[in-house]
Amino acid sequence: MTTASLPGGITGFSSSAQAMSLVAFTTVATITLLLCVMTGPDRDDLVEFYTGYNSLSPMRNGLAIAGDYISAATVLSTGGIIALAGYDGVVLALSTALSLMLLMFLLAEPLRNAGRFTMGDVLARRMPGRAVRITACAVTIAALLPLMLVQLAGTGDLLAFILGFSNDALKTGCIIGIGALMISYAAIGGMKGTALIQILKIVMLLGSGLVVAGLILHRFDWDPGALFAAAAKNSGVGPAFLHSGLEFAGGPAPRLDMISSELTVVLGGACLPHITMRMYTANSARQVRRSMSWAVPSVALFVPVITVVGFGATALIGRATIAAADPQGRTAYLLGSRVAFGTDVSTGATLLFTAVTSAIFLTLLASVAGMILACANSLAHDVFAALKHEMPPRREMTAARLSAMAVGAVAILLATLVQHRSLQPLATLSFCIGASSIAPALVYSLFWRRYTRTGLLCTLIGGTVTTLVLMTGTNLVSGSPAAAFPDADFNWFPFTTTGLVSIPLGFAYGWLGTLASGRGQAAEQRRHYEAVEGWILAGATRGNG
Repeated sequence: MTTASLPGGITGFSSSAQAMSLVAFTTVATITLLLCVMTGPDRDDLVEFYTGYNSLSPMRNGLAIAGDYISAATVLSTGGIIALAGYDGVVLALSTALSLMLLMFLLAEPLRNAGRFTMGDVLARRMPGRAVRITACAVTIAALLPLMLVQLAGTGDLLAFILGFSNDALKTGCIIGIGALMISYAAIGGMKGTALIQILKIVMLLGSGLVVAGLILHRFDWDPGALFAAAAKNSGVGPAFLHSGLEFAGGPAPRLDMISSELTVVLGGACLPHITMRMYTANSARQVRRSMSWAVPSVALFVPVITVVGFGATALIGRATIAAADPQGRTAYLLGSRVAFGTDVSTGATLLFTAVTSAIFLTLLASVAGMILACANSLAHDVFAALKHEMPPRREMTAARLSAMAVGAVAILLATLVQHRSLQPLATLSFCIGASSIAPALVYSLFWRRYTRTGLLCTLIGGTVTTLVLMTGTNLVSGSPAAAFPDADFNWFPFTTTGLVSIPLGFAYGWLGTLASGRGQAAEQRRHYEAVEGWILAGATRGNG
């Protein structure tokens, strides 16, 4: 559907708004690429490429963490769920903020102390070896590639919606062009360059979002209760819109399905590798705490913003209109931003709407660039450098940049193939792998003295494989009109996410693998952990906070 003929009597985006958005997108892409070139590392400066020399202040690092955390999938998909499912979407948004708080209080400092460049460094601190690093790299790619596809594949539809075209070839061209730009960010800018893009993105996203939320509340005389009541009335489902269960009403066990979904978001979101890699850019435990004190409020502030915009879209244009524009509601944030101005078509309204679309465009660019960088760093450092033992910094830098190009090219190719299917199972898969494989591995490695290499490999491999197998049976893949394969029905797993089963199994695999290792290996790993325990938990050997 083009923006010129939205249902329900809503006027589409004006030609002036579309033209201004196109100019803004071009300007944003040019400026951000120049910033990456100017801030990028020297050819052989490996530490600068991976960590930016730990030179980011706590405020800048915290904003970069928040920028990485609020991805395009969060803005578009979570905003859509709020607009279509009401209460359930708000709980999902709150779970997102809770996830970052979990990272802050439990994992942030130990991750910074144990890690150097990648998640493989954290795990190899306890259990050195090629198998651990290669497995960590494979799980990193398995967790982040689906999320990259979601955001890349959605690029074409999003730009088509904003700019008013519907040609499939143009959509594919958008995916390829934006993907190439994202690869450039990661390969040229490294950690410092992508951090700069994330900071710019979060400032624009929060700034424009706060203004839009204020305009929506102003239309309801600054009364949130009136906004919620209007949203429920215009939702088509009445009071159910403001109560739990609407999102999972079609399943056999909606309560358990909701618990599974929230558990997956809380554990999975905190442990995805492109988030944890930001911990390594702090130069002390005190600085990582201060960075998280900026990141958590930034993400928490976005929760009421996206809630107001999502409810505002439903209240002002109706749930049916939002679903007609996109069945998953991914355009709800844009529609809510557009309708916040009412019938105002002034230059000021057009400029603010352009700022909103530019912020979302920048969110797409920055999110995938960070994920490409995390995958490229892991490939270069955990696979190529580990296999060569003593790889010169210049060669490792070249390997990292080539890895960014390879990962990005694969992501672009796959995104063009899946762009016409439902992308929700891919986003869910990433969070499920994070919660079922990476979270247990990190918790055990950082805090359990007896944990062994066998237990670690069982956690990483078992959690990932279990998630992949269970995901094929969910109604996101088949058995429903909104599934990736709507015409097929091999739905055998009764939940939308795998977390309720795969998360306990992920922890169980680590425990059973450790028991199967025998007392000798467990005692050896315990002695090794005791030797580095002060380092991991308190940064003792680094002589700082």
